[in-house]
Amino acid sequence: MKVALKSLSGRHPAASGAAPAALRALDLKVAAGEQVAVIGPSGAGKTTLLHLLACALQPSAGGLELGGRDPWRLSSRELQRLRGQLFLAPQVPPLPPRQRVVTAVLAGRLPQIGLWHALRSLFYPTGIAQADTALARFDLADKLFARVDRLSGGERQRVGLARALLSQARLVLVDEPLSALDPARAEQAVATLTDWARDCGATLVTTLHDVPLALRHFPRVLGLREGRLMFDLPPGQVTSALLRELYAQELAPAEPVPGETPAEPRPVVMHCR
Repeated sequence: MKVALKSLSGRHPAASGAAPAALRALDLKVAAGEQVAVIGPSGAGKTTLLHLLACALQPSAGGLELGGRDPWRLSSRELQRLRGQLFLAPQVPPLPPRQRVVTAVLAGRLPQIGLWHALRSLFYPTGIAQADTALARFDLADKLFARVDRLSGGERQRVGLARALLSQARLVLVDEPLSALDPARAEQAVATLTDWARDCGATLVTTLHDVPLALRHFPRVLGLREGRLMFDLPPGQVTSALLRELYAQELAPAEPVPGETPAEPRPVVMHCR
């Protein structure tokens, strides 16, 4: 699904109506099937951007087009149908604690199945093999029938990503999916997600705090700061100078830039007399 933003502004979902816009006059185009990583300091507007793209939040100004259509000019039925082609994975997946993992993963299919089928699947899940396959891609096949409240935070995040693989969405929006994962699991999760999106032709927009991971796995990186686009570049053109400017307000003077290889410590030379 192609995406077009024209001077788009919006407030954070939790902000009051009098709060300043978290996203300010953003112009952006994403082609169908593209994979984009959005990086930037906390409060830059990354989550607001994903909520706007997911049609979970109405713009305060400007225009948004998804698949060539303005979602807020559609009828209620057409908007609901469009939302069925979108998948938003929040940082903390909304998984009921007493729910079985298989049911949580199969919930990714809800927009594509009818109400009766959805209610029935709560008691008699169908598509267990698909859920098992999705979980296996995140090394969670052994958790298929476990209860959600028996999972660690990192396992819950991976269950949320496995659910995206069953969504059949044309636009997948993932908000900081790695906060509870160790480096090896984070690498695996991002590789799995990008491989899946590439195989099925879905457009993928992911916010990440792990800058090196974004630079390794995404062909296009957006730098967002204070609601404005600082850069839109392939990873090879994202320099240390750009990153230092992007994160300037968060870095202490001697703190390394995210994504920058720390300098080797100089050897101490001692002179004996």
